[in-house]
Amino acid sequence: MMAKSLIEIQDLHVKAEDGSGILNGVNLSIAEGEIHALMGPNGCGKSTLASVLLGSPEYIVESGEILLKGENITEWSADNRGKAGMFLAFQYPQEFSGVSVLNFLRQTVEARTGKEISILSLRKQMLAWMDRLDIDPEFADRYLNEGFSGGEKKRNEILQMALLEPEFAVLDETDSGLDIDALQIVATGIKEIMNKNPKISVLTITHYQRLLDHLQPHHVHILIDGKIAKSGGFELVEQLDAEGYEEWL
Repeated sequence: MMAKSLIEIQDLHVKAEDGSGILNGVNLSIAEGEIHALMGPNGCGKSTLASVLLGSPEYIVESGEILLKGENITEWSADNRGKAGMFLAFQYPQEFSGVSVLNFLRQTVEARTGKEISILSLRKQMLAWMDRLDIDPEFADRYLNEGFSGGEKKRNEILQMALLEPEFAVLDETDSGLDIDALQIVATGIKEIMNKNPKISVLTITHYQRLLDHLQPHHVHILIDGKIAKSGGFELVEQLDAEGYEEWL
């Protein structure tokens, strides 16, 4: 039985605020429970696609559509997309001075679910995931990402993903800056989240094979000059690792 499509990107053309084109007709379909990997050289539009999927106002959709479970969300705000179950783990997570990790998560979980959650209940869930992700429990009361190392910020993004329980998650270079041990922890956390909710779909954007060795994506896509130049299985990752992008440039 074929899995239902969760995200459909149809002939998506996107430009920057200065009018320069970035995405030039992206087509992509991601089914429930699938992991897709998006790879490509610097400047090809990978992070732009991640931002556009989550409703960033920095970019202008000229044409095309983004569908979530068949519903056109192209004009939806980032807030509404988050409430509908979409999540973005940022390439460069922002710092929020004065807002603790615990309070940030309480606000975002309540916004996502539409229900109040007690601090005690949330802290209990957080501590369990912090243990899995090797995050110091004291970080729960620290200001969000303030003074965190790169690896701590990335693990904190996966903590947010675990507690928000999204239906669709975009991981924008979550593996960048991670050492081997931290990468293993993050990859294990992602797999645990997917085991808990087998219907969650993930689009992971990366330059490197090492995270994909852990996640074993169902489909791999190569983005060149704002368009998907090639799609395939894990063999594409191995080809890129050996040969680079020269074939498509």
